[in-house]
Amino acid sequence: MSFEKIGIDKIGFYTPEFYLDLADLAQARQVDPNKFKIGIGQDQQTILPADQDVVTMAANAAAPILTAEERAQIDLVIFASESGIDQSKAGSLYLQRLLGLSQAARAFEIKEACYGATAGLQMAYDHLTAHPDSQKVLVVASDVARYGIETAGEVTQGAGAVAMLVTRAPRILVLNQPSAYFSEEVMDFWRPNYSDTAFAKGKFSTEQYLRFLEIVWREYQTKTQEQLTDFTALLFHIPYTKLGLKGLRQMTADASEDVQQRLLQKFETATIYNRRVGNIYTGSLYLSLLSLLQNAQLADSTKLGLFSYGSGAVGEFFSGEIQSGYQQMAGLTNVADLLDRRQQLTVKEYEQMFAQTLPTDGSTLEIAPVSPLAEFHLTGITAHQRQYR
Repeated sequence: MSFEKIGIDKIGFYTPEFYLDLADLAQARQVDPNKFKIGIGQDQQTILPADQDVVTMAANAAAPILTAEERAQIDLVIFASESGIDQSKAGSLYLQRLLGLSQAARAFEIKEACYGATAGLQMAYDHLTAHPDSQKVLVVASDVARYGIETAGEVTQGAGAVAMLVTRAPRILVLNQPSAYFSEEVMDFWRPNYSDTAFAKGKFSTEQYLRFLEIVWREYQTKTQEQLTDFTALLFHIPYTKLGLKGLRQMTADASEDVQQRLLQKFETATIYNRRVGNIYTGSLYLSLLSLLQNAQLADSTKLGLFSYGSGAVGEFFSGEIQSGYQQMAGLTNVADLLDRRQQLTVKEYEQMFAQTLPTDGSTLEIAPVSPLAEFHLTGITAHQRQYR
């Protein structure tokens, strides 16, 4: 069976302009910095200021990569997040207005932990396949990972958004079919409606991540007859880089040393940005893709394998092929420059910023802008409604 060439045409990224060095956090928590930098595999984490939320981050990620013509052509807007700001209204509707997107479009929010963006990407593929007149789909993954001060998950926090324009004849990555997926109701990670921080069973969640990877990789091989040697790089959902490394080692345990070293080198390239941003839930896999695209030289038709995992839980393994001239579209956001321009916080400043939560009783609030590099800001709350500029 032949499939139409559909995939990622453009990709953008935004992360807030404040970060914490995890060596400083380790010192404050009286632990060896190597526990964080080597044991977890993280160097820095982005801290969310009061003037940013999942809507503004999504808009800040998408706006720079979209032309006026493309905004008019988008007829499906998918907002993937597990940090939604409303139990009813989709973040995509705010995004549609802020970006000036066509109103002749479907716009909704999708949730399944960190798997949401992959669900959105595959839904975009299906939409373009089923609707020959449709031209473009916008899929945005935007999240804030919060676990709390002095908790076990504190070192794996982060914030950011990835925006992907999905089209026919894409200029970055063609999505291959079929993929392999598996779902099962497990309680490895969750966040009840009454909590603004997540709950997690760390060891159990790691076991589920690796179990789901084994299941979908085996099923993918059955469906496609492909092997490790068919892939130039393997990409993973990265809540923290050490977990992705465990996944890579599991997949390559029986491979030759040459294959192991080649895939390990690509993995390290693909997690350069994740090590500095932290966990961004739905966008983590696609930040890793962006890191590979911007920091490696990839030949035309290079095949990438991608593993997506969302606690609760859903896993999917799929693949894509790099397109000629991908660098131009993949470089629309200079991620390294964005990260270098962030302001470093002390541990005390981080704790103060972390504590700046929005009122839950409908109180009126004005928020002063503190993010000079951002085009979009959350400016306050009036009559239970968030105000954006």
